Amino acid sequence: MTFAVLLFDWQDWLSRPWLWPLLAFQIWMLVDAIRREEWVWAAFIFFFPVLNALLYYFMVYRAAPSATAGFELPGAHQRQRIKELEAQIHHLDKAHHHCQLGDIYFQQGKLPKAETCYRASLERDPTDIDARAHLGQCLARLKRPAEARPLLAQVCAEDPNHDYGHTLMAFAETLAELGERDEAILTWQRVLEGHAYARARVQLAELYLQRGEFDPARTELKEVLEDSAHAPKFDRKRDKPWIRRAQALMSRV
Repeated sequence: MTFAVLLFDWQDWLSRPWLWPLLAFQIWMLVDAIRREEWVWAAFIFFFPVLNALLYYFMVYRAAPSATAGFELPGAHQRQRIKELEAQIHHLDKAHHHCQLGDIYFQQGKLPKAETCYRASLERDPTDIDARAHLGQCLARLKRPAEARPLLAQVCAEDPNHDYGHTLMAFAETLAELGERDEAILTWQRVLEGHAYARARVQLAELYLQRGEFDPARTELKEVLEDSAHAPKFDRKRDKPWIRRAQALMSRV
């Protein structure tokens, strides 16, 4: 049964209001598929809505961003741009094209593909700082911190403010993952000397709590919550995972 049949059979829907949430869910998934330019999925959801809306929710909507939620890299991630880069790689095979394609896959949560692209970029230009930094971030998200550490450390030594502090944040996360908590705390403090990222404040607060230092943890969490109350809508949406973590942690301090 297609959406057209579902929507025009309004008398049946009025007689069964318990089906309204189901219709709302299917419209939500259809709109999301169109916004992501997942045209095949959009067609399946439109013509065969019930099962495919559910499949789309688990296979695309939830799966794609989970690994990188709250860990953004610069750049858009649209299907059209992927095609453009693939064409440029085919004809020119430049290092920066591979790196840009890796950034798109990173944002989509397709981390193995991103890793392949970053490594291809470095094969063509081993000195590229963006490719090294983004490969390090990718490996960190793939739960391979030992491999990520030397890449991120090298980039941060060359440019501590690389990617507006995002590389330094990834380095701090990697240090914490490897159990180097003191170094991680010092690195988070370096981040916050030049930026006020919620991602940095929350994870620094978590490390303070692990050491039983409740007062500095409370200070960082309060900053996150106070800033979120006055932040632009775009920033609040980006920082949503960290704001939720801050709210949860405040109950412990």
